[in-house]
Amino acid sequence: MAITAAQVKELREMTGAGMMDAKKALTENDGDMTAAVDWLRTKGLAKAAKKAGRTAAEGLVAVEVSGGTGVAVEVNAETDFVAKNAEFQSMVADIAKKALEVDDTDALATADMGGKSVSDAITDKIAKIGENMSLRRMAKIKGESVATYVHNAAADGMGQIGVLVAMTGDNAGFGRQVAMHIAAASPASLSEADLDPAILEKERQIQIDIARESGKPDNVIEKMIEGRMKKYLSEITLLGQAFVVDPDKTVAEAAKDAGVEITGFVRLAVGEGIEKEKEDFAAEVAKAAQG
Repeated sequence: MAITAAQVKELREMTGAGMMDAKKALTENDGDMTAAVDWLRTKGLAKAAKKAGRTAAEGLVAVEVSGGTGVAVEVNAETDFVAKNAEFQSMVADIAKKALEVDDTDALATADMGGKSVSDAITDKIAKIGENMSLRRMAKIKGESVATYVHNAAADGMGQIGVLVAMTGDNAGFGRQVAMHIAAASPASLSEADLDPAILEKERQIQIDIARESGKPDNVIEKMIEGRMKKYLSEITLLGQAFVVDPDKTVAEAAKDAGVEITGFVRLAVGEGIEKEKEDFAAEVAKAAQG
C-alpha cells in the first residue's frame, strides 16, 4: 500500500525516528502504525517511547472519597477556559459526589442530580456556556482507606490528573505521597499479576527480536531477555517502581516500612488517549472571528 507523508510524520512524532526509517517501518508493516512502532523498537531506531494517544480534550478530573470508597470522574470540554469556569467546576464537583452512588459511567449519566439526569445537566450547561461538554468516564476503588491527589488543581479536588490509592492500614501522609508518585510515574498496573498478559507477551517478543539482532548465542540471549523483562516490570508496575520520595526503595518496600499495603489505584488524566485536532494560530483567530 502507498504510505502517505502524513503517516510518516505521525510515526516520526511518536517515536523520534528519522524520516526514511519511519517510511521503511510503515512500508514493512503495510501502514500499520502500532506494528511500525514495534518494528522501529526492534531495530533500535525509536529514539523515545511516546504515548500513542495525544491529549485532545480539555476539562477536569474530579476525585471524591467517602469512607473506604473513592471515585474519579472525567468531564471534558472544548477549551481550558471552560475548565476555569466556576459553573463548570461546580457541576463537575456535583457529578463526582453523585458517582459515589453508582458503579459505572452509564449509570452515572442517568443518575438523578437536582431533579434531572447528569446527562441532561451537562446538556443544559452546554446551552448556557456555549461549548460542547461530555461525561467521558469514571473509576471507582475501595479499600480500608483511600488517599487522593490532584495535579494542576483548578479547584478543590479537581484538576488535570486525579489519583486514588486504596490501602490496608491508615497512613494518610504516605498515601498522598504514593498518589503523587502515581501522577508522575503513570504505572500501567499495580504488579505483574495485574498486568495484561498481552502487554507482557508483546514486550517479551520485542525484546526477543532486539536480542536476536545482536547475533549473540541463545543462552546469552535468554539471560538478556530475562534481565530486560525484569527492568521493564520495574518501570511499569507501581509496586516495582523506585519510589520518587526515596529512590533507593521500591514502592512496595516503602509501603511495608510505612505499615500499609497498597491494594489498588486509579489514575485519570484529562483528555488521555483522545487525539486533538490541531489548528495554526492564524486559523484559530479566523475561526473565532467568524463566530
